Amino acid sequence: MLCIQRATLLTPDEQIDDGVLLIDRGRIVAIGDAAHIGVPADAEIIDAGGLIVAPGFIDLQLNGAFGEDFTWAPESIWRVAEGLPRWGVTGFLPTIITSPLQKVAQAQETLEAGPPSGWRGSIPLGLHCEGPFLNPQKKGAHNPAYLRAPALEDVAAWTPDQHVRLVTLAPELEGALELVQTLAQRGVVVSAGHSMANYEQARAAFAAGVRYGTHLFNAMPPLEHREPGLPGALLHATEVTVGVIPDGIHVHPAIVALAWAAKGPSRLSVVTDAMAALGMPPGRYQIADHEVFVTEDARGVNVARLASGTLAGSVLSMDEALRRLILYTGCTLGQALATITSTPADLLGIGRERGRLRAGAWADLVFLTPTIEVVRTMIAGVTCYVREES
Repeated sequence: MLCIQRATLLTPDEQIDDGVLLIDRGRIVAIGDAAHIGVPADAEIIDAGGLIVAPGFIDLQLNGAFGEDFTWAPESIWRVAEGLPRWGVTGFLPTIITSPLQKVAQAQETLEAGPPSGWRGSIPLGLHCEGPFLNPQKKGAHNPAYLRAPALEDVAAWTPDQHVRLVTLAPELEGALELVQTLAQRGVVVSAGHSMANYEQARAAFAAGVRYGTHLFNAMPPLEHREPGLPGALLHATEVTVGVIPDGIHVHPAIVALAWAAKGPSRLSVVTDAMAALGMPPGRYQIADHEVFVTEDARGVNVARLASGTLAGSVLSMDEALRRLILYTGCTLGQALATITSTPADLLGIGRERGRLRAGAWADLVFLTPTIEVVRTMIAGVTCYVREES
């Protein structure tokens, strides 16, 4: 039995001061304040005095890190996952962008084979297939040579059981709505993105089963007052969750605040869309088969772009995304935490297992300072990261 005590617990639905967590065989067995939770005499104690303990962070869109790109080298998923706990990430969707379909199959095989012996790290919760059924007019950093028209035979093996959890497509493409219905019936979360869909086409996609919007405002038409388009439809739909990259580059801070006001913590999902340069210095990297140039801008922030100037993912860590969301919106830490814990977990249908501190859930935990710096990360009750003292 493991006991975490003297913590400020953010579940994130409530705050428990002088909190106690009891963990057994990787799962939370009891949670509450010290006055109501007894500590077993033989428990191993972790004193979290002065720290906030929250659910582990979940990133629904991660292209790679530490110089590795998942699309170029799907076998790198387990290597990258070992390093993600330093930013509080305990679960993530490795994202495979537009490429030959064999790349998705290779990533499925990588997850099916499981981690190497002795491995410890963030849990790949399934794949995010971002493409290849995207609109060429909004291709972004995706190679147009590999874009395809929606076809059911291409997704025959795309199911949660075969490790595909999220698919981004352009719903206005011919045949897309049939694909949406098929994938949604299998339990795959379908997202609208890299799309020129107008408002009516977007609403038809929601009716067919689209429940997510990939990086709101990016790679979609602008929001206009007479033609709200896809972004307007995403903001208006109460049943649809939207992803946002709050790095101050992909979306202006004021627009992040407007998205927050429209969707709130239960329908806004913060993602990093980070690529191979995460955790690395400026330089040249890859996203799929494109070369990406990562440079430091005038603010001292690293920016990833293709040679054409097109944004190519981000170099944003999840803990920094959390801090920026609070800065841009004025929300509380508990509210912000929901966007990277319970909200993505609920979207994936795993909200009872992950994303909250509750009895029966996996003990995926992040220990934070009051200034929201990660000092310890635990996955299934095992410490995978401890910050070195400076």
